[in-house]
Amino acid sequence: MTLKEVKPGATVKVVKISGEGTFKRRIMEMGLTKGIEVFVRKVAPLGDPVEVTVRDYELSLRKADAELVEVE
Repeated sequence: MTLKEVKPGATVKVVKISGEGTFKRRIMEMGLTKGIEVFVRKVAPLGDPVEVTVRDYELSLRKADAELVEVE
C-alpha cells in the first residue's frame, strides 16, 4: 500500500521510499524515513495534496510524491 491510498485518520509505518536521487533525499530530509510512523490528517477533495503528521510536525505531500512512499 502507498501513502496515497491511506484513509484520513489512520496511522501507518513507512516501509520503503521509491524514487531516485534528489526526490528520495528531499523526502528523507522532511522526516519520512523507513520505520517512522505517519498519521494521515486529511486529503484534499480532489486528492491532492495529502496532509500528514511526521515527527510532531505537519507536512503536505503531492499525490505523486505520496504514491512513492510504501507503508504498512
